[in-house]
Amino acid sequence: MTSKVRQGMPAPHLGKDVFRLRFFNQFYDPAFPKSELERACEVAWRIYRDANKAPRTQPAGAEFADPNYNVSVEWLAARDAIKAAEVKHRDATLPARILLINASPRSEHTCPGEMSKTYRLIEAARDALVAVPDTECEILDLSRLTSEYERHIYP
Repeated sequence: MTSKVRQGMPAPHLGKDVFRLRFFNQFYDPAFPKSELERACEVAWRIYRDANKAPRTQPAGAEFADPNYNVSVEWLAARDAIKAAEVKHRDATLPARILLINASPRSEHTCPGEMSKTYRLIEAARDALVAVPDTECEILDLSRLTSEYERHIYP
């Protein structure tokens, strides 16, 4: 049995007018110099229009099927970081590592009052887990997405 590929979702490409509007919405404050923003907008539009998703590339290298293929240096760095994390993960002599995720967008910086209950629960979980011998915890605090300037997590 073969699967049928279903396509037909709306194209995500923006026209120049919509792109320009969204670009300038980031710079609402009149303190931003309009003429410099116009030049920056034109460069940003060309990059977007030409789908220049990987401005910095290098040849992939010998371990790839096409060693001369120009691949994003950011992609290679992410791949190297994942490989290094995998080595650490497989090393049974290292402490167990646990990632706790605060998925609440709330904080005392974005909502009136005090810190979110979710953040307090994450802190309590971390305190309990690090009390276990040979255990380390790290917190991914997604509330930073709403409170920290230009913080993004992409899929």
